[in-house]
Amino acid sequence: MSSNKKYWKSVEELNENSSIVETLRNNEFSEPIPTDEFLSDKESLSSSSTTRRDFLKYVGFSTAAATLAACEGPVHKSIPYVLQPEQIIPGVADYFATSMFDGFDFANLLVKSREGRPIKIENNTIAGAKFTANARVHASVLSLYDNTRLKVTKVDQKDASWAAADMKIKASLADAKAKGGQVVLLTNTLASPSTEKLIADFIAQNPNAKHIVYDAVSESAALDAFEAVYGERALVDYDFSKANTIVSVGADFLGDWQGGGYDSGYAQGRIPQKGKMSKHYQFEANMTLSGAAADKRVPMKVADQKLALVKIYSIVTGSAVSVGKLANEDVVVKAAQQLKAAGAKGLLVSGIQDKNAQLLVLAINQALASEAFSTVGTRQIRKGSDAKVAQLLADINAGNVHTLIMSGVNPVYTLANGKAFAQGLKKVKLSVAFSLKEDETAAVTNIAVPAPHYLESWNDLMLTKGTYSIVQPTIRPLFSSKQFQEGLLSWTGNAASYYDYIKANSGVYLNGLTWNKAVHDGVVAGVASTASAGSADFTAAASALAQSKPLANFELVLYTKTGMGDGQQANNPWLQEFPDPITRVSWDNYLTVSKADAEKLGLKNEIVANGGLDGSYATVKVGATSITAPVIVQPGQAVGTIGLALGYGKTAALKEEMQVGVNAYALYNNFDNVQSASVDKADGTHEFACVQSQKTLMGRGDIIKETTLTVFTAKFDEPEVWNPTPMVSLDHKEVAATSVDLWESFDRSVGHHFNLSIDLNACTGCGACVIACHAENNVPVVGKSEVRRSRDMHWLRIDRYYSSEETFEGDNKKKEEFDGLFGEKGSLGGFGQMENPSDNPQVVFQPVMCQHCNHAPCETVCPVAATSHGRQGQNQMAYNRCVGTRYCANNCPYKVRRFNWFLYSKNNEFDFHMNDDLGRMVVNPDVNVRSRGVMEKCSMCIQKTQLTILTAKREGREVAVDEFQTACSSACTTGAMVFGDVNNKESKVAKLAEDKRMYHLLESVGTKPNVFYHVKVRNT
Repeated sequence: MSSNKKYWKSVEELNENSSIVETLRNNEFSEPIPTDEFLSDKESLSSSSTTRRDFLKYVGFSTAAATLAACEGPVHKSIPYVLQPEQIIPGVADYFATSMFDGFDFANLLVKSREGRPIKIENNTIAGAKFTANARVHASVLSLYDNTRLKVTKVDQKDASWAAADMKIKASLADAKAKGGQVVLLTNTLASPSTEKLIADFIAQNPNAKHIVYDAVSESAALDAFEAVYGERALVDYDFSKANTIVSVGADFLGDWQGGGYDSGYAQGRIPQKGKMSKHYQFEANMTLSGAAADKRVPMKVADQKLALVKIYSIVTGSAVSVGKLANEDVVVKAAQQLKAAGAKGLLVSGIQDKNAQLLVLAINQALASEAFSTVGTRQIRKGSDAKVAQLLADINAGNVHTLIMSGVNPVYTLANGKAFAQGLKKVKLSVAFSLKEDETAAVTNIAVPAPHYLESWNDLMLTKGTYSIVQPTIRPLFSSKQFQEGLLSWTGNAASYYDYIKANSGVYLNGLTWNKAVHDGVVAGVASTASAGSADFTAAASALAQSKPLANFELVLYTKTGMGDGQQANNPWLQEFPDPITRVSWDNYLTVSKADAEKLGLKNEIVANGGLDGSYATVKVGATSITAPVIVQPGQAVGTIGLALGYGKTAALKEEMQVGVNAYALYNNFDNVQSASVDKADGTHEFACVQSQKTLMGRGDIIKETTLTVFTAKFDEPEVWNPTPMVSLDHKEVAATSVDLWESFDRSVGHHFNLSIDLNACTGCGACVIACHAENNVPVVGKSEVRRSRDMHWLRIDRYYSSEETFEGDNKKKEEFDGLFGEKGSLGGFGQMENPSDNPQVVFQPVMCQHCNHAPCETVCPVAATSHGRQGQNQMAYNRCVGTRYCANNCPYKVRRFNWFLYSKNNEFDFHMNDDLGRMVVNPDVNVRSRGVMEKCSMCIQKTQLTILTAKREGREVAVDEFQTACSSACTTGAMVFGDVNNKESKVAKLAEDKRMYHLLESVGTKPNVFYHVKVRNT
């Protein structure tokens, strides 16, 4: 049967006596519009005797007078080319194939460029392009235009030329060679064959030099284990599409675990086909994207996770390693048995930062002969060694390093003992940093060299063994930057340019392609070699892991947030304002605490009158280091654990607005993401910018429709059981709500008619679509204060819902026994019991944007016809007509319209890269930048659909099947979002529209949306 679950979005909603929640549900705009600021003679107008027409004039003027001047439009004089470049056609976008890797994120890309300006990141879909862009990669184009970038070389903190710096570095290298002093190249993981060859050339000429690889967020345990067994320092490139049973022990593989990028393969097995879908068990401490997607999630301390891993190893391999009392042993045993039964279709992964644990991962997958576990084409994106970095720090502080040259690292910020590293630099004869920004490390080195952005430079990459990628520049360097590789060429006496060096070095990787073809495609798929397995004492590793003891204090579990990652793009306002998929908080990191622990410690979250979320502060102490941070009470957090995100708390070379959060790297001792910590409540209350309690759809019917795989399979031919159509009364008879219209329908079978399909089974909440929409549609950033006031401007939001019941029968039985509103069996108290936030909730993500209703309630109430319906199905906005009455927003059941309270561009009050010429280079010229006082919303990327139509017309052909795309659908890596023309019956979206799982959001309202969803199916 269909789900009758009660879904909730914040803990505060479960308080039946909360007046705040009730007020916010009925108040679309929590603060009055500041009409006094721009209405000149309000008193005389309000006291006059007016007709209804005059009243509407007054209301329209009072809410949007600021737009009147904007209707005139500023004059921008264009300057024509004297000699127009042949390759640039004004108004026509160029696309360049490239790849990116910054030591943390990586992807194969197409870069959209307009008149020489890169403005948008797209995924490269050519054969061999394996890795797609996440939210941070999509946002990286804005980081190119960051005005706080390091612009010129600095020597002893003073501006200098590269030639002067180069001369000084060469002199230091010669001195070190003469005296036998140690030279160290400290870099992030490079994954570049040409760079690694250059470094080998450098070390050959300087035998006193060595190369140390440092990853800010370490995967050293997994690397050490793989190296011990396979003799190669690399990571397995898992193929989740080949796994029917997935068991994850502390690995957020839909997040940043081992680099991420597994969501596409995972989603293939999560969409039910012929009654089958993969089964996913997740054992974890923090609530993660992987835990949110799991069929069975078990909150578990990391100490218990280690024992669970040993238990699974024993069951799968038949070993007799004994484990003491185990938390949730029944679930662990069941998961292990199903994993063993799956055999080659089973897969186990783990994020435990322990070499013994990672050895067991290899042993279990070997025993299963897992098809998803392959040592062909291993990942080359993590190479760091914790031991070597620790030794370097000891050498620096002992004064044993003569010359230190760094690239792509910021150890003063990312090392737990960063201050000791900064002090040690004073003992180094010469320290050099190649850096995008004058960050914490570059600020204290002898020489700071501005490094180019990846969109400004040439490079090559081998992200997986056997796959070769070319990085090509898409714009000339904006500043006087110098690439680390250019420095290596200079220090080795090589007069060639780095471009020539790459080209000369590429022959062995091109697999028969020409250089030009490789640059054009961006990726060359070669033949990957297989890492051959050696021997390891897995039983000894299991026995050692079985001795794990629980920590005396809280377990502090450090992680990376979906938006911020390791913190390299902390000055990117798109990422700062991106709401975290789980907590829905932007502009902050915070301690996540379980409800039970929060009550013991006296920590609280409260929703205040304007819809903002407030939280207590807590002080976390790890060893001698303590940090005070705000608290989020997180349903699903394992009791006895707390979570804290890395990547925040930066201050160097950041705009003041972006200097938010606390630096969790200070607690990252010995590169272990689990620390023993004490927690105490601190004074004060923190104001969060949380969108979770805003624009809620609570109480509006089946917003999320879901069922179990068992019901879905058994009743597949009876969709009314698990996907019921809401009924209404017509002439005293029950009829389907979708058959009753308040409007007269038009014939939409002629021409194109666009629909967007969203599959709740495939959506992981990753947020790539949100950032892609930002970039494509010039969506403004409004800042923490405005987000807190319910004024965020995202055209696309990803709602996150919790539900505590794990079985539908439990839900239904309790509902059927409700009697009245109050008392033990009252529905109000009963719902409260059902949704106890201290339990382990199920999670579902639902992307919501303008639904482009064919019978749109917004269109009928606009007094100036600013919003209307297009022939192709889009609900359109004429911004110049809009006078900001906001009637449309009040009449929208989906709460997807955004009101421009202020001018966000060219306004020093909103310093988010849009008030300087450099930052505005990212603006898409095909979409106007909206001004104050108008409504804006998703346009279904009409500029993209029209371009597709015009391109096909110009080329004298029909639009190809599935050629239409929106920013969100092209960014979606899991296939959750599919866009297209439903009038083309061969299109994928037309077939999805006929799927039995299809339903419309709030379809009982009768709006007939052009966006539809698919019922969520759980393999419980």
